[in-house]
Amino acid sequence: MFLQKNENQDIEFKQSWRDEYLKWICAFANSNGGKLYIGVKDNGEVCGIEDFHKLTEDIPNKIRHTMGLLCEVNLLSDKTLKYFEIGVEKYPFPVSYHGKYYKRIGSTLQKISGLELDKLILSVQGRTWDSIPVPYIKSEDLDKKAIERFKQKAIMRERYTKEALDVSSETLIRNLLGYENEYLTRAAMMCFYDNPEKFCSGAYIKIAYFQTDADIVFQDEIHGALINQVDEALDLIYTKYMKALIDYDGIYRRETYFFPIDAFRELLLNAVIHKDYMQPYPIQIKVYPSKILIWNIGAMPEQIKVENLYETHFSVPRNPNIASVFFKCGSIESWGRGYYNIAQYCKAQDAVLPIPEENSGGIVVQCNASEKYIKLAEKWNITNNDESSPESSPESSLTTAQKILFFMKEKPSITTQEIADKIGISKRAVLKQIANLKGKVEHIGSTKKGYWKVNEE
Repeated sequence: MFLQKNENQDIEFKQSWRDEYLKWICAFANSNGGKLYIGVKDNGEVCGIEDFHKLTEDIPNKIRHTMGLLCEVNLLSDKTLKYFEIGVEKYPFPVSYHGKYYKRIGSTLQKISGLELDKLILSVQGRTWDSIPVPYIKSEDLDKKAIERFKQKAIMRERYTKEALDVSSETLIRNLLGYENEYLTRAAMMCFYDNPEKFCSGAYIKIAYFQTDADIVFQDEIHGALINQVDEALDLIYTKYMKALIDYDGIYRRETYFFPIDAFRELLLNAVIHKDYMQPYPIQIKVYPSKILIWNIGAMPEQIKVENLYETHFSVPRNPNIASVFFKCGSIESWGRGYYNIAQYCKAQDAVLPIPEENSGGIVVQCNASEKYIKLAEKWNITNNDESSPESSPESSLTTAQKILFFMKEKPSITTQEIADKIGISKRAVLKQIANLKGKVEHIGSTKKGYWKVNEE
């Protein structure tokens, strides 16, 4: 006789009983429950068990004495062959076997420790990481700038009226459910405290500009309250790291970035809200000449596959209390529409859809330059060659020189420091490039009040 079922997440077959199989019962209790069959081969064929009389009493006793569980142990029969079906329910608390914890992943048994054990304890309690109270800080310790920014956003997005927000910081945080009894929660601390890394290492954003994968040109870190981090990182990326190309529609000037700022804001908010803050790794943003990568630690929820993000799905935030704060200030919609909005922003600006994928225990999203941006780059003879360094390659040196001339034409009074900031190189590198442009450009007047004259060829 063969059982009409296969081994999977909820079913395990064993030919005979060994006490070590109590680990499998422990794993089922810590996962979604399941059934352990004794006297059945791996292919589902019933082979029977001889000492079933003794095991009928021993198995439930050993389960109860080692783990304190009550499981349904049924002795089944296939004509002359006897086998056991042990039914295990999912338990509302972490279950250990001889002081060790196990869980079921697919058809495998895995030991739980460290961060995984912390997550298990939270999940069986119905808690999330951001709902846990934090001692040692009070509402008066929170960053006033972050609280004011929240209020401004909430009023502008019409999530609250000005009158409703005319309250003390403590009342506001309590209204946002940022307290548990007399303690601030981690969500309140992360969103509004100016040094969340004091309690959560890795609670910051790391940004770097790469000419190639091996060459970091410059980098920055954004620290502080999450409410401030998002805006500050976005502003830095779209001023220092990503330069707009200019064209004109009649007399009207247009600026084009290689990826829409509104779409990237959604991606950054996703990273902040879904990051696994139990792990000490910051959100990492790598900017290249014609692409940008954003990565946050934390696997996708079981309910959603990364390849289905652009399809309709429900909102399953890893940190629902942090998500609630951003929803209440109007930064997100909280309906699982983040990637739908990203697609709409990209469509409106003829931009390329970003590509999300699972990588290094988290999610990385790649944003590539649009065709419009590439054509503008060709128009201005600005190459996006990832194989060269901006100060070492003759070709890239020429491109940098052309950029300098362009900015001088656009704004004759521009300073060398302003040019350096726009291009993303040092002031010394700009001066070196200008020295090589003898005959093409000259500076008229004083250093402070003078201007650049570009000689047309």
